[in-house]
Amino acid sequence: MDSLNNYGKTILRDVMKRFVPRNFFGSPLRNMPISEFRKKKLLYVFHVFFDVNQSGTIDRKDFELAIGKICSLRGWPRDTPEYRKTFDSMINIWEGLKQRADSNKDGQVSVEEWAIMWDEFSKDSSNPLEWQTQYMRFMFEMEDSSGDGAIDVDEFSGVCSCYGLDESECRQAFEKMAQGKHSVNYEEFETLWKQFFISENPSDPGNFIFGKTTF
Repeated sequence: MDSLNNYGKTILRDVMKRFVPRNFFGSPLRNMPISEFRKKKLLYVFHVFFDVNQSGTIDRKDFELAIGKICSLRGWPRDTPEYRKTFDSMINIWEGLKQRADSNKDGQVSVEEWAIMWDEFSKDSSNPLEWQTQYMRFMFEMEDSSGDGAIDVDEFSGVCSCYGLDESECRQAFEKMAQGKHSVNYEEFETLWKQFFISENPSDPGNFIFGKTTF
């Protein structure tokens, strides 16, 4: 677990150094009619949670690496039903993302394609794409390690920190997201999730759902 977290932290430091904020205004999103605040959030999720191998695009390899990361965190070997379920779920999510966002059909999702898709979501968040709903549900179930239908601070920080985030910041993010409550249920999680991608207000609790406290 320590080696996994250390690897993730190294990757995160490299991502933040290369992309936020020094190179932000030179990014491929600079000409898109999206606020600077939302661009930073979209870049953050793209580079930390999806572009796992840091190639600059999202492809199937990133999802395969994420599967390994998640199953290692949970202690699920390749020959277990839990591993197979995780594998099938993540590959289905990738196929849905690719079908919707890969506009030039090159088998990859670029930063621009990613931002266009989420900007369209922000205009009608009541009608998400199937893969978006699948991923949201997957993240909730992954964080709800106890299976009690709610996420607490330990569960939340455990998952987010495996992506390289500082555990103490993850805990702070949970407190901001949960607004003083002990846990967050799925209905609340869904509202917070949608808020992350549409909010223009840095203080909205949904902005902290990916374990970061500032953008």
